[in-house]
Amino acid sequence: MIELKTPTEIEAMRPAGRLVRDVLAALTEAADVGVNLLELDALAHRMIDAAGGTSCYIDYHPSFGASPFGKVLCTSVNDAVLHGLPHDYRLRDGDLLSVDFAVSVGGWVCDAAKSFVVGTPDPQDLRIIDTTERALAAGIAQARGGNKMGDISAAIAAVARGEGYSINTQFGGHGVGREMHGDPHVSNDGRAGRGIPLRPGLVIAIEPWFMAGTDEILTDPDGWTLRSVDGSRGAHSEHTVAITDGDPLILTA
Repeated sequence: MIELKTPTEIEAMRPAGRLVRDVLAALTEAADVGVNLLELDALAHRMIDAAGGTSCYIDYHPSFGASPFGKVLCTSVNDAVLHGLPHDYRLRDGDLLSVDFAVSVGGWVCDAAKSFVVGTPDPQDLRIIDTTERALAAGIAQARGGNKMGDISAAIAAVARGEGYSINTQFGGHGVGREMHGDPHVSNDGRAGRGIPLRPGLVIAIEPWFMAGTDEILTDPDGWTLRSVDGSRGAHSEHTVAITDGDPLILTA
């Protein structure tokens, strides 16, 4: 069921959005050659505790997960593109790291993700990161009252296809509120002018993610980490956005 938030409830989501923003900034600063993914997860955990927040991930066990996630952060490296389960891995020069983080503060959730290169960047990695960021911006620009969900999806897809990337539609954006994942689904591909109307009070996570050489994924033995089937690298960008009577409100900016 799609739930619309009041202006007061959207304001109450801002602390969660600020914490998500601050954690992603801290992780970007901390991630360096030789840093262990488990150290990044521990840093995020400390910041959650210090802010009085609650992890959305530790006990998360949807139908597609093999078991409760058990960590507070998703860390996807190189050809791992989504839901990367933090494990004993030290970052290497040139790794493409995608970090996805959601947290509840005061009973309200916000969710965001970003990708960046650790150490020496490969131009192709920078290109796909830039594409996800531009696709996210294009999707957010369409997140206005009176538009349709398909306007967001079509804008994202146009950026991806303009750079020659194909699009996986198994996973995409989603409603956000008291829970991390809710209705409606926000596909990264669609037709403009189609889908549900965007009404003020709707809060959604918009999250384009693309892979360099394929649109097909496989699941690691850990039951969570999703990888490209051809070993090509991927990137992921996400913000939590509220539809208002005016401009989109990016709660995790």
